[in-house]
Amino acid sequence: MANTLYDRDLQVWIEQTIEQLKKREFESLDTEHLIEELTDLGKSEKNALKSNLKILLAHLLKLKVQNNVPDSMQASWYSSAIEHRQRVLDNLADTPSLNSFLLEALEKAYADARRLAIKEAKLAKFGVKIPAESEYPLTCPFSVEQILDEDFYGL
Repeated sequence: MANTLYDRDLQVWIEQTIEQLKKREFESLDTEHLIEELTDLGKSEKNALKSNLKILLAHLLKLKVQNNVPDSMQASWYSSAIEHRQRVLDNLADTPSLNSFLLEALEKAYADARRLAIKEAKLAKFGVKIPAESEYPLTCPFSVEQILDEDFYGL
């Protein structure tokens, strides 16, 4: 079992690493774990973008396909679309280099969003018509501009 500071207390390790960097104590850095953490940080930024896109796209799809549901359901979808679109916009503003990953993220997120929208539609109650899977486009019916447009809701 490893007994390094990194293994015992990640937060203390981070604080120590920051101090070492500030003091330019490069020789004493735990570079192996620092590289691992920086790599994971980059992955987590991309994963956050994909996750927020997935939820946003799923709700845009539901608004597009299930346009005959009760207002309370639609209101929930609008609310979620607003929240997750803002998260996507924040992701892109905070990390502008993610813009070069946006199309790839959209492609990956759309397939998951479609599956999610279909699964959630099958859970509909109160006499709500369950759309056929074929009603959900296989490719994303929304442009990047529409997806990022704060006034667009898939309708």
